[in-house]
Amino acid sequence: MQPEATSLTSNSRPISRNGWLFSWPLIVGTLVYLLMFHVGKSLLNDGDTLLHISAGQWILQHGTVPSVDPFSHTMRGAPWIAHEWLSEVFLALAHKWGGWTGVVSLTALVFGLTMAMFTRALLKHLEPIYVLLFAAMAILMSAAHLLARPHILTMPLMIVWTIELVRASDEGRRPRLWMLPMMALWANMHGGFTLGLAMTGVFALEAVLASRHEQRTLSVAKSWGIFFLLAVTCSVLTPYGVKGILFTWDLLFNSSYATDNISEWMSPNFHTFQSLEVWLLGGMALFIYQGLHLPVLRLLLMLGFLHLALKHARYVEFLGLLVPLFVSAPLAAQWKLKRQGQQQLEAVDRFFHKLAQPAGAGAAALALSGLMLFSFLIFTIKPIQIDNSAAPTQAIAAVQTAGLRGPVLNSYGLGGYLIFADIPPFIDGRADMYRTDFIKTYVQALSLQETDGLQKLLSQYKIEWTLLEPGMPAVTLLDHIPEWHRLYADKNTVVHVNRQPPHPTPETAPR
Repeated sequence: MQPEATSLTSNSRPISRNGWLFSWPLIVGTLVYLLMFHVGKSLLNDGDTLLHISAGQWILQHGTVPSVDPFSHTMRGAPWIAHEWLSEVFLALAHKWGGWTGVVSLTALVFGLTMAMFTRALLKHLEPIYVLLFAAMAILMSAAHLLARPHILTMPLMIVWTIELVRASDEGRRPRLWMLPMMALWANMHGGFTLGLAMTGVFALEAVLASRHEQRTLSVAKSWGIFFLLAVTCSVLTPYGVKGILFTWDLLFNSSYATDNISEWMSPNFHTFQSLEVWLLGGMALFIYQGLHLPVLRLLLMLGFLHLALKHARYVEFLGLLVPLFVSAPLAAQWKLKRQGQQQLEAVDRFFHKLAQPAGAGAAALALSGLMLFSFLIFTIKPIQIDNSAAPTQAIAAVQTAGLRGPVLNSYGLGGYLIFADIPPFIDGRADMYRTDFIKTYVQALSLQETDGLQKLLSQYKIEWTLLEPGMPAVTLLDHIPEWHRLYADKNTVVHVNRQPPHPTPETAPR
């Protein structure tokens, strides 16, 4: 069992409960919501957002979850695991009821809730000032991946799951059974549920090792083992069953070429500012200067998250959001010993501790109603619109005016908008469906790694027009091929048209 750290707020003098008292979690959650509205357009600046909304619309329209690709002209009918189907339905409903403002509202609400729960969990062990620093760092480390996509919608589930695992291990018990339906919900919303299963295994091992001193190893192993098996069982209660678990394995270990060529799966670029660097340097300074240490398994778990973050930029947020949850208790116990006898700023200390108490009902109702009113005013007065970089509406308008109806060759990031516009794309964000060989051929053709790779691709798929990003090698080559000419260009997209296109097939023509 880990060293038990007494709640710091519980040691302060009793504070009378005030129904209108705001708290740090409520303040942090509210500020995060408002901040995300301030950068609202950036939450939509990703083609996958449009893909997910389109998939949700398809599911609502057909009343079923797809098992094959219904969208592209290159993979039509190929097996597809829509493992984020429930999140896609939520995004589609948000768009249906509130347009892009509704999508931003849903995303902001969920992430604000995530940060509020994160703050409340840390206040159990740490001084409020440290909790706020951890919260600020978590927001900074999540900023690059704050997009209106399914992973955001499952963040509260991930936080609650981690909190319960940590508390169960610290308190010498198994996790509570009310967590199991949460795992089923998580598995239907995002493939990240496998991370929850992996952490369950780590904390089960920690609990078993800690129980050796109390001579109850067998009972602890049995209780945690049953919970783990039940969690795995709940995780396959999806339209795809065990394929949902195998999806993560396939993505991480059998799709190396795709993950090496998709920006969010690449390693962080430390030639530019990276919040990960701040986290690393700050953490090293803290542990060296204070002489702090972590239990072995939690240290290994933290190093595992660090490995993922260094390998794939999209995992940096895990370090900011999850690591503090399982290091706060042991670190707090050590800090308490080191700070004995040190003088505190009592006035500031009392103020920070007062706001560490749970928010009053009146304050919570006031904050929630204020945010709802704020969102409604934005929706009615100045609705959020998606940026042209993610939704090239003018380029598609030019294509439609020209009467183009044949197959398109598009940039990877623009496939989601083509689906949203009811135009079958060449490729989109579903790298797991397109597979390594297809993506490799595509990347090599557009980057001109082979002498006639682009021409072969255009011919093989009978491409009549292209929708690419300026500066791509393929765009430069198309400018010099006699049978192709530019139809449209702006700072985000370039459209080329084949002067003598082959006759389009019904399956590939835009609808």
